[in-house]
Amino acid sequence: MPTVFSLIAGLLFGMGLIVAGMGDPAKVLAFLDLTGRWDPSLAFVMGGAIPVSAVAFALAKRRGASFLGHSIQLPNTRNLDQRLVFGGLLFGAGWGLAGICPGPALVLLGAGAGKVLVFVAAMLAGMALFAKIEPAIGNGRSR
Repeated sequence: MPTVFSLIAGLLFGMGLIVAGMGDPAKVLAFLDLTGRWDPSLAFVMGGAIPVSAVAFALAKRRGASFLGHSIQLPNTRNLDQRLVFGGLLFGAGWGLAGICPGPALVLLGAGAGKVLVFVAAMLAGMALFAKIEPAIGNGRSR
């Protein structure tokens, strides 16, 4: 049963990304182009997502388990460390260069968009590289 709910949640998330335009790299790049032909529509998508997420996180904090009975594990740290800042910069640079972030990349891959293959391959290579070097760089705590 959890697999069915996961599939439904993933499909809803993917459809939301497509409807919002997050699967269109040109639209994302236009949103990021503040000095050119800026398209603010994705700001409205994010502006709508933040209150919904805030309510969902507030409800999750009050519950000990999900609706399916699994324990809820929310982040318990608010540390802003070097790894988080560097990771955010790297993520933002990749998003700005390609106009794609991981969620929409998987949606585009599932939709058969051939151009996204290079992005997904690079994303998987980056994840594998991080998994290999992560033990050497520590567990994320500020030094």
